[in-house]
Amino acid sequence: MTEGHPAAVGHVVNSGPQRDLGRENMVLRELVMVYRQLSGLALQDADLASVTQLIADRTMATVAVVSPVMDVIAAASPGTPPEKAADMVREAVVHPRLGQVLRASRQGHRPLWLPSVGGMPAIIVAPVLVGDEVPAHLITMDPADTDAAEDMRLLVTEHAATICGMILGREHVVAAAARRVRDDLVEGLLLGRGRDENETGRWAAHLGYDPTREHNVLAIAFDVPVSRAAQDADALRQRVRDVIEHFFATRAPDVIISARESEVVLVTVAADGQPAAGPDARRLADICIARLAELFPDTKAIIGIGGTCRNPREITRSYEEAHRTLETLRRLGRSGSVTAFADLGINRLLLQVPDLSELRAFADDVLGKLTRAERDRRCEYLTTLACYLRENSSPQRAARFLHVHPNTVAYRVKRIEEITGLSLDSYRDRLTTQVALEILDALGDGAPAYGAPGRGARREGA
Repeated sequence: MTEGHPAAVGHVVNSGPQRDLGRENMVLRELVMVYRQLSGLALQDADLASVTQLIADRTMATVAVVSPVMDVIAAASPGTPPEKAADMVREAVVHPRLGQVLRASRQGHRPLWLPSVGGMPAIIVAPVLVGDEVPAHLITMDPADTDAAEDMRLLVTEHAATICGMILGREHVVAAAARRVRDDLVEGLLLGRGRDENETGRWAAHLGYDPTREHNVLAIAFDVPVSRAAQDADALRQRVRDVIEHFFATRAPDVIISARESEVVLVTVAADGQPAAGPDARRLADICIARLAELFPDTKAIIGIGGTCRNPREITRSYEEAHRTLETLRRLGRSGSVTAFADLGINRLLLQVPDLSELRAFADDVLGKLTRAERDRRCEYLTTLACYLRENSSPQRAARFLHVHPNTVAYRVKRIEEITGLSLDSYRDRLTTQVALEILDALGDGAPAYGAPGRGARREGA
């Protein structure tokens, strides 16, 4: 492995009386010509494929731009289609020594030359710099074995890598600007900033929103461990955001994504019962939560799902619902949860109470005597009570769900009324009891999983 540097051409100029001045002059003229053509490409907003093709034609070598993980970004070889040239490069980049050279070139920010070994062609490697980063390398394969040709190709490769850096830098700037514009449009839709329906519709159309189909807004919030240093925490947040974006982009190609510091908001097409539509929002959210828990076990994530929307102006309403759901989950401490706004039920109103202790006090006033009187039967009473109310005060239907005799349900209901002083024949007492059960279910103050009435109660023995 030989380090390359423009000064390396010095041994050609000062190689002694036997030097071939005619050959040296030809090389210098060729260098000047290639430099001019490369500079012209930079001014013409050319792409990486144009640069690799120019170098391949002028040096009669196979030339490629490869990523740090050896993906071929662009490739060219004289008289060879780009696809074939890319295949030739892929065969060469698997050599373990080339990986070492690429790492050394990236770390030292300098071009290097790898001699031909074991049938592998000689390769010149030059880092493509964008600022202080090295997002790619330019490699030249099969250089001629004459000193002058080697030096010329090394210098050309190094200069071409500089031009590639300019192109990538420009592409990054354009991509970043496009991303900012897209983020602004998504933010405008979420927050309802459009001046009128026509402007909102134009924004949505630009983002690929299909107003003929139903959508859901998903809000995903996550918290990284507080023990991490600020820089490490920022890096972790970025990785979490990248995983979320990649997850939904690969499973819901039409998704519209807006990523913030510790939150990702998505507008995704509802499955609407069609197999081609893919998984619905709830299923995707459940899978995503499981994936995040697997990859980032110390990071706590929650997902709120807003109601369906079709008209672009309804996106704001769905986003507000998703965000209110997030706030509810935060207040309840439900880490790792996925909840739709529709699932909140009466909690949409109850949890607007600023002080949760007031809700606890209300539930205790209604059911506190029950839970204190016979602690060993607390689960049994609460489960029976919730199921009885859910089944419209029918002992028979409640008994089927609880797998007990109807007389058992009737007896438990009577004991509950005796202990609490409630009369479940009274509409007001039934409503008060249902609200108290909802509060216990939402706050999870040591209450068993009895199933709150009206929200798909959990069944004993199921």
